[in-house]
Amino acid sequence: MTLLARLDRLPLSRPHYVLLFIGGLGYTFDGMDSAVVAFLLPSAKAAWGLDNGQLGLIGSATPFGFLFGAIAAGLLGDRIGRKKVMMYALAFYAVFSVLAAFSPNYEIFLGARVLAGAGAGAESAIIAPFLSEFVPAKRRGWFVGALAGFFSFGFVMAALIGRFIVPTVPEGWRVAQLITALPIVMLLWWRRSLPESPRFLVANGRHAEAEKIVAKLERDVEKATGRALPAVAETEAQPATETPKVNLLSALKFLWSPAMARRTAVIWTVWFVITFSYYGFFSWIPTLLVERGITVTKSFEFSIIIYLAQIPGYFSAAWLSERLDRKHTIALYLAGSAVSAFWLSQMDAPWSITLAGAVLSFFLNGTYAGVYSYTPEVFPTWIRASGTGLSSAFGRVGSILAPTIIGLSAASLGFAGVFGLTTAVLAAGVVCVVVFGLSTAGRSLEELTEHGAPVKTAKEMTK
Repeated sequence: MTLLARLDRLPLSRPHYVLLFIGGLGYTFDGMDSAVVAFLLPSAKAAWGLDNGQLGLIGSATPFGFLFGAIAAGLLGDRIGRKKVMMYALAFYAVFSVLAAFSPNYEIFLGARVLAGAGAGAESAIIAPFLSEFVPAKRRGWFVGALAGFFSFGFVMAALIGRFIVPTVPEGWRVAQLITALPIVMLLWWRRSLPESPRFLVANGRHAEAEKIVAKLERDVEKATGRALPAVAETEAQPATETPKVNLLSALKFLWSPAMARRTAVIWTVWFVITFSYYGFFSWIPTLLVERGITVTKSFEFSIIIYLAQIPGYFSAAWLSERLDRKHTIALYLAGSAVSAFWLSQMDAPWSITLAGAVLSFFLNGTYAGVYSYTPEVFPTWIRASGTGLSSAFGRVGSILAPTIIGLSAASLGFAGVFGLTTAVLAAGVVCVVVFGLSTAGRSLEELTEHGAPVKTAKEMTK
């Protein structure tokens, strides 16, 4: 009977849902911070007399910081532990969010937004691989997809803050920025309630600590369900312990080794495709509306409908990922994104543009639910956080490039060019994940990653 087989046979119950809620709150505030900046820009422009170029830098500050935060969180998560990184990232994010709220000038505000973005990026990259290591194989797809769904609540909260706080309260934009720092109060709760990942502990030879955490989880699950625990399946699979020290060089060397290159290429491509398309479309939609002579883009109703559509998008994809497998769910929602983007392009009336935009939001965010579930599953325990962080960071390159590439395409090729380019990117993602993607549904993390060529490669890198 292995420690991790005992963990995998536990039915989902209250202790798992507490972890889901804790991680979900982190994602809620990450989503809120990303979305609220759009509502701060007009006030910041008026306060400091900013031009459009300076406003653009504020808009890019969070994705820029996110990229570096995701990389750092992954590497640190594999060296010092997932829990520590999650807590440090939260504190880092909150401190610089407060600094941004009280910034005396544009330069300090911009710097604080970059660093707060790094904290949010670190949190975003570590939560999914961390919590995926607690969940039984049969429910991991739903659990992590639902976890990612908490991003959507943050977007809705940002829209509500933008509507009810920013324009109605003196210095409302600073108050809104300060609200994004509220998760700092969760630190004490997280410190007391969050266990370290047993898989990380086993991979680092800390079996006694892992045993203590698994035993407590077993007691809590038994108490919550009121039933005896299921029998433990026979398996000897364990996380590899003969592994190189994790740093950026060793991580890249392993991820792009012959044993891992296919998995890495698929997951990096999917992250790039969805993030490029997401930021490309949503930075371009206002232009479409202006070209149609519509001012609905500035209305509360438009924003809230678009943001609300994220919620069923995330949770429907989480549900489907258990039934269709992660890779087919991702392909389905990417294809749905392409179709709804074309539909959006054909609309002229405000209501039809809003409806098509909501459907597009549904599919794009549903894709994210599948991607967040899929990513931690394809990397071994010793490098799971680094693999997830680097994949997320590569996706951020797409978010940085998308507005520029889409803008150039719109200027030279017109709307048809924009649509053709983005559809081609989405189609490439569909083909890549369907043809080359790994089936992960119902398989334990050890079955997926802790045998064969990946283990052999890790051992060779230690020599």
